[in-house]
Amino acid sequence: MEATTTERNRGTVLGPRFGEAVAYALEVHSGQCRAGTTQPYASHLLRVAGLVLEDGGGEPEAIAALLHDAAEDQGGTPRLWDIRRRFGPEVATIVKELTDSSEYPRPPWRRRKERYLVHLAGSSQEALRVSLADKLVNVRSLTRDYRIQGEDLWEKSGKSKRDVLWYYRTLTARFEELRPGPLADELSRAVGEFEALMTAIGTSRAT
Repeated sequence: MEATTTERNRGTVLGPRFGEAVAYALEVHSGQCRAGTTQPYASHLLRVAGLVLEDGGGEPEAIAALLHDAAEDQGGTPRLWDIRRRFGPEVATIVKELTDSSEYPRPPWRRRKERYLVHLAGSSQEALRVSLADKLVNVRSLTRDYRIQGEDLWEKSGKSKRDVLWYYRTLTARFEELRPGPLADELSRAVGEFEALMTAIGTSRAT
């Protein structure tokens, strides 16, 4: 029997718990902006959750996408336990897999990213989906910020463009190995665009 239009269009059902997660994310990240911008951090979280859903992720993954930086940026292990209490062990486990450090003070950026790249090999497919969506949103935002701010971006962020490019190139290779598919392909294209922009800006500054 041929599926009806409604059946063909039926996807992940988002219940009240997702709405609670949106409200929780807004509360946890209240007043926080994307680094080097005046954009509310929630804009990043909502974009990541949207990509997770577009890729076929279920409600727990979408909630984890909304909360993926909550423990890392806003409270460490106590925050993770609060997420577990409110949203359950499945969401908390994904968030924990996505947290590159709950230490305070944080280790240097490069060291944290080196550890996270190793950690990816043992990650669940759910965590890999959310991580891929996060990194895709990040590199698209970086590309936009770099077009607007130019070389000032690196001074504001405190990271060298060489280190940032190393990280996203390595991530692309890891995700192509660990979770090949449309999101990994999109990340590869986005990193290529970012690298081409770096070259173009570097060339224009040299002339």
